[in-house]
Amino acid sequence: MQIFYTPDISGMEYFLSEDESKHAIRVLRMALGDPIYMVDGKGNFYEAVIADAHPKRCKILVTNVKPNFEKWNYHLHIAISPLKNADRFEWFLEKATEMGIDEITPLHCDRTEKKNVNPERCNRIIESAMKQSIKAFHPVLNPLTKVTDLVERAGDEVKLIACCEGEREFIRNCYKPGQKVMILIGPEGDFTEEEVSLAKNTGFIPITLGESRLRTETAGIAACHSISFLNL
Repeated sequence: MQIFYTPDISGMEYFLSEDESKHAIRVLRMALGDPIYMVDGKGNFYEAVIADAHPKRCKILVTNVKPNFEKWNYHLHIAISPLKNADRFEWFLEKATEMGIDEITPLHCDRTEKKNVNPERCNRIIESAMKQSIKAFHPVLNPLTKVTDLVERAGDEVKLIACCEGEREFIRNCYKPGQKVMILIGPEGDFTEEEVSLAKNTGFIPITLGESRLRTETAGIAACHSISFLNL
């Protein structure tokens, strides 16, 4: 099933962008009357047909809308340090989107080596992963945020920080299905003792993701999978 991302769709008639029109008509060889499927990033899944197979301005007629398409019953926010190797951070964005995530915050920690991210590129990767995995919800990508700022303004969700030292809990012991949860994933070299202490003082629970020492992006995916699994 080929999915098109159409965040500005409204009503029952829609024109694909020039790039998407070219992809549909020239690359996929779609034609008049062919079924086409779209998501808007707000939870709506659209079933439609091609009304005019124009390679630059393909006209679509919507035949059915499924709101809250495959919406999960929890809210997952992962705050994770960017990586010096941008490909590894982008891999996390792709896989987390495929698995199901609501919110992502690039986290600026004391040991973070890369101090910036490209939001446009990150969102393109997220959108591609949405289409590949047939997700109708676009995860929120927040700006790069200092870990100190994030922990101090965290709300009443379950707050977890994955770290390598000290007493730690397993996720299953401090999270219940259906809850809203924020999980902090640190940089290579882990959070500093001061960062962990600050997080604990503001209500975060230190957690372990297993006996193996994981790369940052692997830890992020392990956390996503744990929450998804516990909500099955």
